[in-house]
Amino acid sequence: MKDWRQSGVQELVIGDTGTLGRSGNTEKMGRSGDMEAMSKSELHVEAPEEVTEGETADLTCKTTCSLTDPTFIWYKNGRPLTTKTIKNNQLHLQTVSSEDAGSYSCAVRGSQHLNSTAHRLRVRHPPKNVSVSISSSGEIVEGSSVTLTCNSDGNPPVKIYTWFKGSTSVGEGKSYSIPNIRSEDSGEYTCWSRNDHGERRSTAVQINILQVSVSINPSGEIVEGSSVTLTCSSDGNPPVKSYTWFKEGGTSPAGSGHSYSIISITADHTGLHYCEAQNDHGALNGTVMVSVKSRWSEFVCSLVCSGRRKFSPYYCPNLHLQNADPNAKDDTYTALQPTARSSDDVYHTLAVSVSSQILPLDL
Repeated sequence: MKDWRQSGVQELVIGDTGTLGRSGNTEKMGRSGDMEAMSKSELHVEAPEEVTEGETADLTCKTTCSLTDPTFIWYKNGRPLTTKTIKNNQLHLQTVSSEDAGSYSCAVRGSQHLNSTAHRLRVRHPPKNVSVSISSSGEIVEGSSVTLTCNSDGNPPVKIYTWFKGSTSVGEGKSYSIPNIRSEDSGEYTCWSRNDHGERRSTAVQINILQVSVSINPSGEIVEGSSVTLTCSSDGNPPVKSYTWFKEGGTSPAGSGHSYSIISITADHTGLHYCEAQNDHGALNGTVMVSVKSRWSEFVCSLVCSGRRKFSPYYCPNLHLQNADPNAKDDTYTALQPTARSSDDVYHTLAVSVSSQILPLDL
């Protein structure tokens, strides 16, 4: 029988280190391009294309070569795996998670440069990393528009997005827009993402509408001569740095500071007052109407006369007439304008009662 070593026949062998080479006539060949191409084609990964999170999965490194006790090395996304269970030529994934998705390949130790072609493993899982982003930058003020966008990772992709304000459903879709936002839109918003394998809720995002409010003390009726304090409040973030007070129609600021006091208020202070709250992002105004009541505004006019009377509440908003003759038929009243009286109008005395004072006026 002819010795195969003398026939020039060469065989593919695995050395003690697991390296691939050829022998024949005691000649070993290097790792030539042809050898590398052939060796790579002899290694491949057998595994499912897709698994569901929570299941187990086995990946097997297959070769058509006859190897003597080889040691297999596994790679994920090009990096060696050291934390997974490897038994013989099999990689075992216990309780698959979405983090196990990726590209897997294998090689024989000593010939790591001859790794197999990659196999991509996909993992089906419910939405993860659900978060909400807000389109508006800086402060959200009344009247502006705000868009919330829901972001999540899911396989298959998320099909349904549901928006909640607190526990109340307010919208559907990946984005939720609030045009012309109002103070009542303030609150916590969450997004629920759902696909075929489950649903997840985002962490809540808080929408605060930047508001500036003005309070007035005392809150009741303001009478001439009293003292009044206006206070400006704001929930700005960052906090308000300065407050400036104005009166509508004024050409210059009326005051500054968190509070503005008016000592011995007069009728001239009647009107719209507003404070301008300023922080690093801009300014916003809050307004309040100040109505000052004159000490002479509530009085009773008493007209004592004889003959025909013609009078109306021209000067006296709360008019009380005392008739000299209860049987008089002509009770028409016009504005008290003495220069426009007819000749038969006779007025003796107009008595004006103000704050328990009687001021007689002779006409």
